[in-house]
Amino acid sequence: MENNLPVNIREYQELAKKALSKMHYDYINGGAEDEHTLRDNIAAYGRILLRPRVLVDVSNIDMSTSLLGYNMPSPIIVAPTGSHKVATPEGEVATAKAAASCNSLMVLSFSSNCRIEEVASSCNAIRFYQLFVFKKRDVSSTLVRRAESNGFKAIVLTVDTPVFGRREADIRNKMVASPKPNLEGLISIDDLNTTGGSQIEKYARDTLDPSLSWKEVEWLKSITSLPILLKGIVTAEDARKAVEAGVAGVIVSNHGGRQLDYAPATISVLEEGCASVDAKGERGDKTFLSKKTF
Repeated sequence: MENNLPVNIREYQELAKKALSKMHYDYINGGAEDEHTLRDNIAAYGRILLRPRVLVDVSNIDMSTSLLGYNMPSPIIVAPTGSHKVATPEGEVATAKAAASCNSLMVLSFSSNCRIEEVASSCNAIRFYQLFVFKKRDVSSTLVRRAESNGFKAIVLTVDTPVFGRREADIRNKMVASPKPNLEGLISIDDLNTTGGSQIEKYARDTLDPSLSWKEVEWLKSITSLPILLKGIVTAEDARKAVEAGVAGVIVSNHGGRQLDYAPATISVLEEGCASVDAKGERGDKTFLSKKTF
């Protein structure tokens, strides 16, 4: 049996395609429009070559780093993704336990299928909370308060989704929005039944705020003492603005190619973003991530 275990991410991906429904596999695996950025996110790594240096003692290797003062054995963390119960009955609780077993940091998505409190109590680990700004500001502020009271150490504000990306596979498959228990009593998804298109796209259109601007960063700073990171930065100009806005950090991201197609591959703009932040603040070490870590 052990000989049949997958040996790389691609083989796990093939197993997932067999195990999941087409709708859910396409949702997890797909991107926006022509999926150019989705493909280039991976292809861009193939354009980066390593310059190996030899005759160096590698018997003891230290990959440890720190983020906002929290020590980690490696710079690999779990990015915010929602709807984990599509893949496993335990949902984000299973993901949190896996991250904790590796002493890795997890960023919990606002659209998780498990409650904030449930994930927080499942294991002892460092966690950040990912937030969207909703049209109803009290929804966002309530989620921030719950994250604070349950020991989350930072707020990760996603800033590249004022409107939902056009994900054509989801439209064709009539993607159904999964339960979002953290929004119960705040936003209802009961009235999202549609006769065509993606239900999750309609949910985003009805709830997310397209007027999102730098003013919302100031608003978020006014309601929490937790450090704030902005996720979705791909230009040096916006990285500098983020530093000037007083956030704790930026996450260079194009939303996995799921938002604006033909945006640059993340790795291709990482150096640009880091260099611009270097001029005004502190950054962590740049890290080479194999495409097989995705």
